[in-house]
Amino acid sequence: MSSAADESGPGRRRGRTPKGLLPKILVTLALLALAAVAVALGGPLVRLVALPATLVVVLLVGAVVLWRRPRRVAAVVAVASAVAVAAASGWYWSSLHRQLSEIPRVDDAVLDAGPRPAPHRQGTVNFLLLGADDPAPAADKPSIADLLAADEWSPGAYRSDTIVVVHIPRNRASATVVSIPRDSYLPIVDPSGEEHAPDKVNAAFSSYGPFGTWRTVESLAGVRLDHMAILDFEGFRDLTTALGGVEVRVPETVRDPQLGRTWEKGAVSLEGQDALDYVRMRYGLENGDFDRVRRQQNFLRAVVGKLGDDGTTDDPRRLLDTVEALAAPLTVDEGWTSRAMASLALSVGGIDPDDIHYVTLPFDRYERVVGAGAVNIVDKGLSTALFRAMRADRMPAFLDDHPELELPDADEVR
Repeated sequence: MSSAADESGPGRRRGRTPKGLLPKILVTLALLALAAVAVALGGPLVRLVALPATLVVVLLVGAVVLWRRPRRVAAVVAVASAVAVAAASGWYWSSLHRQLSEIPRVDDAVLDAGPRPAPHRQGTVNFLLLGADDPAPAADKPSIADLLAADEWSPGAYRSDTIVVVHIPRNRASATVVSIPRDSYLPIVDPSGEEHAPDKVNAAFSSYGPFGTWRTVESLAGVRLDHMAILDFEGFRDLTTALGGVEVRVPETVRDPQLGRTWEKGAVSLEGQDALDYVRMRYGLENGDFDRVRRQQNFLRAVVGKLGDDGTTDDPRRLLDTVEALAAPLTVDEGWTSRAMASLALSVGGIDPDDIHYVTLPFDRYERVVGAGAVNIVDKGLSTALFRAMRADRMPAFLDDHPELELPDADEVR
């Protein structure tokens, strides 16, 4: 009898799991498993969200368990730690939001008028990246944002020789960067959607501003653009300095007669004015503007690689500094809120740099046109197929069939 009583008495119960503890342990383990999946698949930006959130939950669950044991002091320490982690995470994301919200935004209501391509599949994101140049700097000259806010665009005040469409598919498994050379001969469309005579595509920005380029590119591609980011090339120099420079390889020595500088064969660290000269060079290159586009894409590829390789995206402090440097030279459309930008950044954080494809708009031939000079005649058939694949979220499959359109390896870009 005593033996049976011993087995079912208090001594036996002390070896059992306390009532309600097992479910908490299982919940905690499940959360840790989810965090592990986020770390493995989500990329650095997702980790910045997943790990603090999971740590807070684990600490709070642990506090409940400790309180009921009872180990009150340890429970209070766990709660205090959870509050500290939550507060630090909140401060971090508040700082990031503030930096993104300080980016100048321009009213995009003009896009409500005139015809536009049909909306694409939900989840897909297409945006326009423009590099802005100031051909006649002046101390009191209004900025691009100022001119657009006053609805007083001054033709020729600013120009853009860098025109890029960035396509991010719904599954976030890859991304495609399509550059449109500035001399591409296209019908120019103004911000209200009215089509004008064909010209070099960079005339759209000079004559009608960034929304002219937006409309012109949409007309060319038949692809709806969601957002626009304008990168001031003067600010670009500061950005490259903030990044600590970016290394590229020059496959053979080449001289730029316009800038009077020579790029020696081998590895080159680009920062400040050197980086700006590298991405702007076109004279002295065999294929002129097309080789310049390749240099711009090669530099962008090197920046993306560096952000991952040097731990910037894994270091919250360095990431915050990088976002601050990137935000300074940017202007975006009003619809691209700081919340939407942060959400997109989180969703693409897991894309492997090797799955980012860099492409140049296919062209058929060079030609001279009265009033426009030397232009690039776009390959309509291949360009149509490219943008059809973009609309269908099938860019990787398209590029498997047309590898000649992709940027060559880093050591092959002059």
